[in-house]
Amino acid sequence: MNILDGKVIGREHRRQSAMRAEIYQQSTGLQVHLALLLVGDDAASQVYVRNKAKACEEAGIRSTIVRLSATASEDDVVNMVEQWNTDASVHGILVQLPLPRHINEERVILTIDPRKDVDGFHPVNVGRMMIGASCFIPCTPAGILELLRVGNVTTSGAHAVVIGRSNIVGKPIAALLAQKRPQGNATVTQCHTGTRNLHDYTRQADILVCAVGVANLITADHVKEGVVVIDVGMNRLTLDDGSSKLCGDVDFASVSPKASLITPVPGGVGPMTIAMLLSNTVDAAERMIA
Repeated sequence: MNILDGKVIGREHRRQSAMRAEIYQQSTGLQVHLALLLVGDDAASQVYVRNKAKACEEAGIRSTIVRLSATASEDDVVNMVEQWNTDASVHGILVQLPLPRHINEERVILTIDPRKDVDGFHPVNVGRMMIGASCFIPCTPAGILELLRVGNVTTSGAHAVVIGRSNIVGKPIAALLAQKRPQGNATVTQCHTGTRNLHDYTRQADILVCAVGVANLITADHVKEGVVVIDVGMNRLTLDDGSSKLCGDVDFASVSPKASLITPVPGGVGPMTIAMLLSNTVDAAERMIA
């Protein structure tokens, strides 16, 4: 069993993004700039935004955080995004999800200029991704592909099983793994919370991607020897003594002895997500002068 260490791999990607951001600034006189919008006071979202801004600072990327109250109107959010769309100094726009329930998430995403959509959620980028055209790939799926590349995982001809169907992870990674591309050309089975006899599918997996948000759903009985496991889950589990710990969708203790490669939680996919966000942001800046 070998660990796919997202901290180590992500650190190298962040170093590369920092170098590219410096070259961009030297050649244009402008600093790569990511604008982040946080609506409401969700504790997890605040941590995510803070970590993204810190990563930007370390990479020499300017970050602007605008915080709106949970009572902000949908128009307030849309107006902020539209302001950034027309601001030439802003290269990437990120609206932290989820948004408060009274705000139409789809309308907000549709408002983002696809050229600045570094999260890769706008339908233009999603559509281009589906046909294999140049686009912003959502950060977590992009990070998964990079983990597979650095891990020298042979995806071509492999059977990849994806558990999850979210627009952020499950759907895009299933599509990307199936495409005829590096870290693709796999035969993909997509499962989800409605799949019956889940283990019948997961036991066939050469590559198993878990992104369903159920703590320790996958145990040793679900996998075969030599499987490559990418655990996207980030769950907080309450222990018998009342304390809590972060865990993934995979029971690491029982599955890791059977896995040829496995990502830990935390420290696996999470750092890669932020690393790919920085890369997408520098891409956005570079494309504006191409």
